[in-house]
Amino acid sequence: MFNRIRRMLVKEFLQMLRDPRMRVVIFGVPVIQMTVMAFALTTDVMNIRTAVLDMDKTPVSRELIAEFTAANYFAIVEYLRSESELTPLLDRGEVRAVLRIPAGFGGELHAGRTADFQVITDGTDSNSTAIALGYAGMIVNAFNDRKQSERQALKGLTTPVVQIATVSRAWFNANQESRFYYVPSLIAVMLFIFSLILTSIGIVREKEIGTIEQVMVTPIRGLEFILGKTIPYMLTGYVSMTLMLAVAWLVFDVRVAGSLPLLYLLSGIYLAGNMGLALIISGSAATQQQALLTSFLVLMPSVMLSGFLFPINNMPDAVRYATVFNPMRWYLEILRGIVMKDVDVTVLWPSIAAQSALALSFLAIAAARFKKTLS
Repeated sequence: MFNRIRRMLVKEFLQMLRDPRMRVVIFGVPVIQMTVMAFALTTDVMNIRTAVLDMDKTPVSRELIAEFTAANYFAIVEYLRSESELTPLLDRGEVRAVLRIPAGFGGELHAGRTADFQVITDGTDSNSTAIALGYAGMIVNAFNDRKQSERQALKGLTTPVVQIATVSRAWFNANQESRFYYVPSLIAVMLFIFSLILTSIGIVREKEIGTIEQVMVTPIRGLEFILGKTIPYMLTGYVSMTLMLAVAWLVFDVRVAGSLPLLYLLSGIYLAGNMGLALIISGSAATQQQALLTSFLVLMPSVMLSGFLFPINNMPDAVRYATVFNPMRWYLEILRGIVMKDVDVTVLWPSIAAQSALALSFLAIAAARFKKTLS
């Protein structure tokens, strides 16, 4: 048995790695795509192009504007002289926000009355708009609290006004930087895409070049055939994963907080499940084109329904139940748990059990379909 598997592995590695372009596709493309998409996929909104319409022109209004420029959230690129200049700037998309300070703003504050201040945003991107308004609210609240303290000091009040202060803290990813969320998730996506596509053409390629008949007449069994097909791609998947983890650490400063051996062990279960699913697709396709098209049909819903972009709990019940059969969903929970939270098997066991059940099911179906072909 082991001799037959060894010969099968040698054949697969030779077919896989003898073409230099194939080596680039296997080891280089996943790392490059993960790096590029990690830079592109971010929900952090920084340096929002902002215009200022200051109709008050008092030290207080200039102080408020300085509060907005002190952080990296807003970048003042234009100072307007009249309201007629406001609409064209937003229409052309030259700015994403406008700070409008009406005349009398400073006088209202000095008199102890509520002063109006307006933040006008481009609402075409609702997510960025909500984040920008949240930033503006925090800046204005801090400014308002400081001014209130200054008025109390001027009036000689020694007893502070009783008020409730909310102190928030993010337990994981304290600064709420999106790279710590997206970079590990992209590793899972890249592993799924390339393991599914590369493996799905494995059997079909042999059908097209005629070598599958030579395999059929050998005494190799279905399980041995499946192991011979999956182990080489699993090993190359481990190499790609290691390279992507290295890039995540060196380029994005994303470190594995938990156990690295546990991560590699559970990644093997994920890769095995992907290979089994790919072999099911490959065994049912007559040409490489059919296998690739079927793989793409599986890829899109798998990525979209994995929790990578959209929370699973927000999905309709029927869709949420369907995600149980998505291996990427469980691996994302495992990956984020180990990389970001430093949790162990006692916490991750439901995801591990589901991932293992899917992997065993896919591999069993692939082996059964191969036996049926032999008969």
